[in-house]
Amino acid sequence: MPSVDIINLNNEKVGQVDLSDEVFAAEVNEDLLYEAVRHSQAGLRSGTAKTKTRHEVSGSGKKLWKQKGTGRARMGSIRSPLWRHGGTTHGPQPRDYSYKLPRKMLLGALRSALSAKLRDGELRVIQSFSLSDHKTRSFQAALNKLQAAAKVLVVDNGENRNLALGSRNVPGVKLMASKDVNVYDLLGARHVLLSEEAARKLSEALSQ
Repeated sequence: MPSVDIINLNNEKVGQVDLSDEVFAAEVNEDLLYEAVRHSQAGLRSGTAKTKTRHEVSGSGKKLWKQKGTGRARMGSIRSPLWRHGGTTHGPQPRDYSYKLPRKMLLGALRSALSAKLRDGELRVIQSFSLSDHKTRSFQAALNKLQAAAKVLVVDNGENRNLALGSRNVPGVKLMASKDVNVYDLLGARHVLLSEEAARKLSEALSQ
């Protein structure tokens, strides 16, 4: 069972927390991580490619000439795909690229990601994100003391108004609850800051 140091916002050690081996000391499965990231990216894909069919292009619906007697091929509409400025046949339409990944695979990938971050020294447990006010400079000062720059993922539970307001304008910082933690955001962050409560909840929830 790995024992992780608990630090405060001044980057001072204030204790230790024992976390689950199954969650924070698991074998890192790179294949699972790949599948989980691919699954997340597919869900984020917009899929907005769109062409207009003959029913959507502009143009009169009047029959261009009578059916018989002109010597020309019969034609019913100027919006036909055979004509210039007509509709497109079998063109791309908006679609949903997301797909379902088995729950066991997602949980296994999440354990691998947390274990990899802890192994690489990119995950730290913070005693509490108790900021004195909701100003951005207060939160930025805390990040500077923690030596957390660039891409930072902050995981905290409960309603912390000062943290939510103070972190929302800092570039590269993402705040989420422990129940929303995912592999894509974990691997994309250079520093992962877990509150003590969030670390315990992840340890309990993912070890089942």
